[in-house]
Amino acid sequence: MTQATENLYIALISVHGLIRGHALELGDDADTGGQTLYVVELARALSSQSQIEQIDLFTRRIIDPSISDDYAQREETLTEKSRIVRIEAGPEAYLPKEELWDHLDAFIDNTMNHFARCDKVPDILHSHYADAGYVGSRLSSLLGVPLIHTGHSLGRVKRHRLLASGLSSKEVEERYNMSRRIEAEELTLASAERVITSTYQEIEDQYGLYDHYQPEQMRVIPPGTNLLRFTPPLGNERSDPLNIKLEHALKTVNKPIILALSRPDKRKNIVALVEAFGQSATLQELANLVIIAGNRDDIDELDEGAQEVFHELLVAIDRHDLYGKVSMPKHHRHDQVSLFYQITAASGGIFVNPALTEPFGLTLIEAAASGLPIVATEDGGPADIIGNCNNGLLIDPLDIQSITQALIKLLKNKTLWRQYAKNGINGVKTHYSWDAHAKNYLSLLTPIAARSELLERKPLHRRPEIYRGRAIISDLDQNLLGDAKALKKLVAVLRKHRKSTKFGIATGRRLDSALKIMKQNGIPEPDILITSSGTEIYYAPKLNSDINWRRHIDHHWTPYIVKQTLKDLPGMKLQPKTEQSRFKISYYINPELAPQIEEISKRLHQEELSVNIQFSFGQFLDITPIRASKGMALRYVADRWQIPLERIFVAGGSGSDEDMMRGNTLAAVVANRHHEELSQLMDIEKIYFAEHAFAEGILESLEYYDFFNTYKTYGPVPA
Repeated sequence: MTQATENLYIALISVHGLIRGHALELGDDADTGGQTLYVVELARALSSQSQIEQIDLFTRRIIDPSISDDYAQREETLTEKSRIVRIEAGPEAYLPKEELWDHLDAFIDNTMNHFARCDKVPDILHSHYADAGYVGSRLSSLLGVPLIHTGHSLGRVKRHRLLASGLSSKEVEERYNMSRRIEAEELTLASAERVITSTYQEIEDQYGLYDHYQPEQMRVIPPGTNLLRFTPPLGNERSDPLNIKLEHALKTVNKPIILALSRPDKRKNIVALVEAFGQSATLQELANLVIIAGNRDDIDELDEGAQEVFHELLVAIDRHDLYGKVSMPKHHRHDQVSLFYQITAASGGIFVNPALTEPFGLTLIEAAASGLPIVATEDGGPADIIGNCNNGLLIDPLDIQSITQALIKLLKNKTLWRQYAKNGINGVKTHYSWDAHAKNYLSLLTPIAARSELLERKPLHRRPEIYRGRAIISDLDQNLLGDAKALKKLVAVLRKHRKSTKFGIATGRRLDSALKIMKQNGIPEPDILITSSGTEIYYAPKLNSDINWRRHIDHHWTPYIVKQTLKDLPGMKLQPKTEQSRFKISYYINPELAPQIEEISKRLHQEELSVNIQFSFGQFLDITPIRASKGMALRYVADRWQIPLERIFVAGGSGSDEDMMRGNTLAAVVANRHHEELSQLMDIEKIYFAEHAFAEGILESLEYYDFFNTYKTYGPVPA
């Protein structure tokens, strides 16, 4: 029987957090983030639509003397057609989401009692986050009502991030109940008619990791933006005290501003923007550069990653003598962000986001609503935004010239600047306002509520193991690269098995260099990226850096003394700064002139320097901390992810790969490397030497080990 699609009653479910209709307590803890703001704004936006009869936002009732009495009210009116309904579940006190799992069934029962008392059942349930997904799945089954879900963040992705922060797998499980969360997410995907995401990239990169993932289930509806807060300039912004403060650091103030606003995070790639500005006399003549990179009192008191970013920023500013051309204020308030956009727009400037990857790009939408043309990374959400709004240019964040050319084009072409500014203002109203969000949302929900567009579910096979899968790790140069046709075949195999098999790259290249060469050759972003000869570890999908690994390898690392010890040796030359990193000193070495590797090692040990020496391709010498190498990084990751070494396939290519290949891993050397630095491994029975070269040799080796089925191993495989 077809139900009416007018007078819709929608129940939003967001169990955890402090949710109220005014003065939202954002950022107080991990449970008071963007999700709480989103569900309240969504309820309000939907209630303004004509086909809506009622919107109820269900959350947990909290009676706790340490927080406001607002959260104890059973009901709170938001608008004429929307309200917050608070449901008892477990103890009265506030509980973080990780402690709510045992109380969710009580939440379900009490919500059912609420519907019975009101004698009214919603037409649609919409759950937010994993705990609400569990609740929504059960309610959907009990009521026979379709379920819509928004994940906001996913357990499998967060687990990677927590491991990168230094927690062990056991700690992640005990502290975050991660197994229950992931199982709840699987249940939700198995129950929901549609899953709403912010970007297309999010669909495959994150939801694609789940057994119950169906692409047909996914729909992209970008979140709304507050157009009352982000507006075009009024004309008096350049006399504002904030602008005067920005201009204090600048020699010539009446220039357009190039504005960057982000956290001091390596992935945000702000240093590349400074390099582009510093290397271009034209850019310096046309504009000033303003960088808003969070708040700081003392750089030395920031976390290590932020310290490193600020160090690189200051070095780049000094190297190119950009004093008086760059402003980088120490402090700003959250409510001043909109004014930064307006000041930049009033100057005829540009907002730029050069991030290595940007899943969505909320700042781009805010800037566009403020009348600013944008220049943004081509990786991720910005492509969707510029595609919808036609208000800027996409750049390759790994190519300095790409950034420079886009900025110069917009600064010189005032007609194009004005057109993009106008397009951005109109495009945000059309695609990214809350009214637009609500209309797109209802166009999705209406046929589902009418039961005319239900999901046809496909039979799916569950994996018995959540974490303990397989992994394929390969060097980059001369292994993955060298045969484009074979590489394409290998990539297809990796994609086919991505749910059960993690893919990793271990390379001597720096992160930016590795990403660039991967992009040029169509290599997908790996789950694990070990760079700079094992000194840096990054995890997909957001290139989260493993901070704990950096702390671990910093033990007894004194790079300045290493350089001083080796500076007079013949046949050795430091590689360019682009190849150096915090934990890697790289040399070109001429074997005919330089001492033997054993002699170099002896000299370093005589100075009581604890280091690893990695010699590769007959000409490159990397010196890293004693605790750092590709093999040790691999074992660290395997331990964190609880993947047995016997289930990890390693394809090596040079001497620096040797310690990855020794031991219990399933190792292979492709044909083009047999007579190089790994030839001494031919006597080890466990290491397979392929007949084919490059990626074809990797495919041959995977078949030899029967890697995706029974594993051909030389020892027991843990259960």
